[in-house]
Amino acid sequence: MDWQEKYADRRLSAAEAIRRIPKGKHVFIGSGAAEPMVLVAELEKQASHFADNTIVHLLTLGPAPYTDAKYEANFRHNAFFVGANVRKAVFEGRADYTPVFLSQIPGHIRSRRMPVDVALVQVSPPDQFGYVNLGVSVDIVKAALESARLVIAEINPRMPVIYGSGFIPMKQIHHWVPVDYPLILLPKDEPDDTAREIGKNVASLIEDGATIQTGVGQIPDAAIAALDHHKDLGVWTEMFSDGVIDLIENGNITGKYNTIYPNKVCASFTFGRQRTYDYVDRNPTFTFHPSDHTNDPIRVAQQHKMVAINSALQIDLTGQVCADSIGTKFFSGIGGQVDFIRGASMCPGGKPIIAIRSTAKNDTISRIVPTLDLGAGVVTSRGDVRYVVTEYGIADLLGKTVRQRAMDLIQIAHPDFRADLLAAAKERRYIFVDQIAPRTVYPKQYETVVTAKNGRKVRLRPIRVADEAKMSDLFYNLSDQTIYRRWAAAIERMPHTNIMQYLDVDYSKNIAIVVETIEEGDAESEIIGVARYHQNPANNLAEVAFVMRDDWQGQGLGTEQMRHLTRIARDAGLLGFTGEVLAANRPMLHVFHKSGLAVQSELHEGVYSIVMPFDKLPTEAEDASEDQSRGVEKKDEPEAF
Repeated sequence: MDWQEKYADRRLSAAEAIRRIPKGKHVFIGSGAAEPMVLVAELEKQASHFADNTIVHLLTLGPAPYTDAKYEANFRHNAFFVGANVRKAVFEGRADYTPVFLSQIPGHIRSRRMPVDVALVQVSPPDQFGYVNLGVSVDIVKAALESARLVIAEINPRMPVIYGSGFIPMKQIHHWVPVDYPLILLPKDEPDDTAREIGKNVASLIEDGATIQTGVGQIPDAAIAALDHHKDLGVWTEMFSDGVIDLIENGNITGKYNTIYPNKVCASFTFGRQRTYDYVDRNPTFTFHPSDHTNDPIRVAQQHKMVAINSALQIDLTGQVCADSIGTKFFSGIGGQVDFIRGASMCPGGKPIIAIRSTAKNDTISRIVPTLDLGAGVVTSRGDVRYVVTEYGIADLLGKTVRQRAMDLIQIAHPDFRADLLAAAKERRYIFVDQIAPRTVYPKQYETVVTAKNGRKVRLRPIRVADEAKMSDLFYNLSDQTIYRRWAAAIERMPHTNIMQYLDVDYSKNIAIVVETIEEGDAESEIIGVARYHQNPANNLAEVAFVMRDDWQGQGLGTEQMRHLTRIARDAGLLGFTGEVLAANRPMLHVFHKSGLAVQSELHEGVYSIVMPFDKLPTEAEDASEDQSRGVEKKDEPEAF
């Protein structure tokens, strides 16, 4: 028997179905691209039939006519997440907002703490076993449908069938309305340059084999696009959009290391372009489940190297994250941010990330602020936050003091606002009152990765003002002999005021390149060496100085620092290096003589005065040949080198 004939007694027109809804009841509307738009339109047509009905939903992509001021006596909306289509009503007090973790909404619906009397949903036609499918939105829809006393479903042949928990027996649907229209499409919003830079920074934190949570928007899209060279990624997320399909087809997402649902993409809803809806239809790669399953922090923590990527509206210098309001105005919602941030924090090797543009309103407002705006809500607490990423870099706040956090965040703020942020931090005594400001531009092009003789990868990068604590640790881990070789004096202390002198570089006339360990999981990276030069404007030569922690000496890193500084200095138009080296410092002399530069030296009272002009340098071919012979691995070395 044809299903339409079998269930003919439940079939109604949209008008007839809507008239079955009693006054004063809580009416749930299906989520996202699965919004039942024919039924929603009929709600508006029959508005006079209703009185004091509460309309609830998570986020819908279609119209929300029930929020119009003229229907105040008929409907009042309660948003679990404030979307663009209901934001004005919430701003004007004609609609409510319920702050709630997405993982908890299904449970609240079932317990009737968030009551649902009527569910309006959109589903696929029933299969041969009498099951319809919730398609692209399972999230909180399944709980609402199972808890409602009256379920009215649009049955749409264009709704994809997605495997997982979205199958519902037709007997749970009291009335169905036949429809045939395309799902709501999400216009493609191409990432701009800022979003792409943030995306690259986010991608740099993600290891091969990691599991990712992502969302929708320019920054998530840019982060996904920047993963096109990663291997064996997994996906455990509340939602995804078109970029995930690209990575699956490109072979980057395989789910090889998935701990739950091996080789599958797990989510609770999706929206995007038609290509995405077609791709997920009856595709065994995907499994969709309710939000209390996908967003459960315990399950999130069970994933392999879980990376949670979320965004924010503001973050203050102590690390408090506002993601749902602009001052006193509710703008979005808590959603799944805290669920995934906490889950990733508990996951071995997990990484919780807040990715945020450094500014808003055409660079007139900083999103990194001394204190959150009056009335702004804290979604992710300063105790939960770890990585904060902007287009200017990455701040790792895990285990950091407020002083360290403030400096790390100022370092990645927009340059136009760093001075004001520094002044505000000093006023609040977050930082030292004599703290120097970060330089305007950090030369990221001078970052590279090399492999030491012991097989460990380390990063060579320009020094930052925020490196003070790591520089202090470096000094106090040097032997007396190494200190004497570096400074030709027995130095016992390296206080804050002294360290600042070494951090204050302009990346042009003077620069310092640190050697930083690359660690996995929660382990903090360490600075194990520093090489620097300072230009003498009289002759356009630069004096160089090096130091390497004792346990890392003899690993070939001094030679790597020398080669790196030489390339930077040549790029800056310098004519060569000078140096003062103790005659007893044989390792440093060896580095100079191995540099390929012509070394001119003069010994006086146990100290060599050295000049190394750049007019005789090894060719690029000789450089490459030496790299291969020493097994040195480099990544993303800039063309300027």
